[in-house]
Parts: sequence; structure tokens; C-alpha cells
Amino acid sequence: MDSKEKTGLILTGGGARAAYQAGVLHAVQQILVDAGRSAPQTPFDIICGTSAGALNATALACRADDFASGVRGLLAVWEDVAAHQVYRADSLAVLRSGARWLSLLSFGWLLRKWHASPPQSLLDNTPLAGLLHHALDLPRLDAALADGVLHALAITASSYSSGHHLTFYQSAAPIEPWVRHQRMALATQIGVEHLLASSAIPFIFPAVPLYLAGRREYCGDGSMRQLAPIAPAIHLGATRVLVIGAGRMTEPARDDVNSGGYPSLAQVAGHALSSIFLDSLAVDVERLQRVNHTLGRIPQDVRAGMALRPVKLLVIAPSERLDDIAARHVLSLPPPVRTLLGGIGALESRGSALASYLLFEASYTRELIRLGERDTLARRQDVLSFFAS
Repeated sequence: MDSKEKTGLILTGGGARAAYQAGVLHAVQQILVDAGRSAPQTPFDIICGTSAGALNATALACRADDFASGVRGLLAVWEDVAAHQVYRADSLAVLRSGARWLSLLSFGWLLRKWHASPPQSLLDNTPLAGLLHHALDLPRLDAALADGVLHALAITASSYSSGHHLTFYQSAAPIEPWVRHQRMALATQIGVEHLLASSAIPFIFPAVPLYLAGRREYCGDGSMRQLAPIAPAIHLGATRVLVIGAGRMTEPARDDVNSGGYPSLAQVAGHALSSIFLDSLAVDVERLQRVNHTLGRIPQDVRAGMALRPVKLLVIAPSERLDDIAARHVLSLPPPVRTLLGGIGALESRGSALASYLLFEASYTRELIRLGERDTLARRQDVLSFFAS
């Protein structure tokens, strides 16, 4: 078994919130350069991503031989992103998908004529495939793995068909796939179709068909049913893990919790998405910290025979509420999307959580990038300690 210490990176899901990760990684790169600890290649042996984090993870993995170039590529995408690059934002597309989907949701029992081909999602994310093909250089991923620059890349999705949580991984050397309750890993050649499945936000974007063991399964966002977000990195051999979150863990509590009346549809949807994207990470971090604490109290000679091992952990998460930041930028959405989301209350401050996942607009993502940089630079010593041998 390879005893070399391996550093893992976990990039969580969260739609447009994932722009925060680009800021964190930029600051990490700056800190390592300033400390004279930076090599050309990535400081991460294992990179794992979920949902929009899977897109960031794959972009970094493709540039594993040049970490600075990989970070610059992420910044270039997120600093100038526009909604129409991710989903169709024109009036016709919004009417075909969003308005029709909401109408079917409300009056489906009256609209039998749509039963043959009902709308599949609130938004049509066809443009995202083009963005991924343009932004990613997947042959470089193969080269990075073959050259030993990168140990493994893993991304996650969730199968609507089987109910399983799926981790797709591509590694430099054969790694035995793992199976847990409702979770399984599959060694494969990672492609754009896996990324589209991993980032298919439930209800918002359509499910993606993937062929697994000879059968077709429709898959959606990997944050769904993700009980242990840190586990893939550990299964792949990580001995220390940097986790970049997308909210809730360190952000301040709401100060208007008692304001407003009955929750709008957008408020309920935003709450549901936040539960899917954010809550399991906090639970898994607590679990890993308890395991580390327990192992620390066990003598080394006894611990040597155990399957468990301590894992060094650093978590960086937003210090401000991303919902509140989104509320300041909702008017930057294209007018047809604004009209659609406004109809369900997403333009109100209490419904801004939903908007925070869909605000693929530069004014919003640039503010998240700057926040990620500030949060990370404020923890310079923690970052240096994490990467210390």
C-alpha cells in the first residue's frame, strides 16, 4: 500500500455559489507562493467535487501540472460568467421550460395534453455543455494521471433510477471501488456527461442519462443523498483534506428570522436546496473531528491495527451570508429569468436563497470570489500549517 502522505481537496456543490471556491483557491496559491512553498504542479494529490464543485474540480485536475494556470482558468470563467452560458435565459426558452413546468406543477390534472412529453425542469441548461467543452481539456487530465502529477479525481452524482449515491473516479493506479449503504463508487473515464449529471440541480436542471453496468440510469445533482462528502477523498487515500464549503458553517445567523408571513415558494425551495447542498458537510466535518479525537486517545501501537486513521482537516467556508449577497444582485439576472423567479418570490430578500444558486452573473460571482480571497487570507497561518509536512 502506498504510504505517501496525500492531500485531498473537497469542492462542494451550490450552483453559482461555487464561485467562492475560485477565490479561496486563488488565495491558497498566493499564500503558498509568498511562503516559498509553491511548486508548478497542484498541491493536491486527490481532487473531489460535487455539483458545481465537480466542474471546478475537473478544471483544476485538467491543469494539475500547472496549479497557477488552473486557478487562473477558474477565475477567468467565474469573473465573467453570464446566466446564458449556463442555461437558456431568453424569453422563448423560459416560456418553454420554466413557465410551462410551473403551470404543470400547479394544474397538471387539467393539462393532460402534456402527459406525453411534460417539461423536465425549470430551466434548460443546454448551454452548459458547450461551456464545459470549451473550458475543459480532458486529455490533459489523462496525462496528469499517467505522469503521476495527480493521484485521482472523483465527482459525485445521484441516481434517480436506483436511488444510489454514485462516486465516479479516475485514478493513476487501480483503486478498489467501495460500496456503502446506498453509496457506491465506480472507476470510469470521467467525461462531460458525468459533470452535467453531477451539476443537475434537482427540479432546476434536467436529469442526465448515464449508462452504468449496461443499463441506463437518470442521474442528478451529487449533493442529493450525499451523507459523507469527505469520504471519497479518504477512500482514495487522502491523509489530509482541505474542504471548501458554500455556506452556513461559519456565516452569521439571520437577523430577520421572524419577519414576513407565510413562506413563498422560492423561500421553501431555497430552504430545500440549502438542506441538500450545505447540511451534510457540517455533519460530516463533525463526524471526522470526533473520529480524530477518539483516535488521538488510543495508543499508537493499538491504532496501527485499526482500519480507521486520523485525517488532518482544514475547512474554509463563507464568513458572510451568501443569501444576503445574492439579494443585492438579483436584478442582474436576465429579464425573462427575473420575471419567472419573481413570480415565486425569489426576488424578495426572504427568497434570495434560491436566487443564490442560480445567479450566474459576474456582479455576484465576483463578490463571492473576493469574499473567498479575504476569508482565506485571514487564515494564512492555518493554510501554512495544513500544508506543512
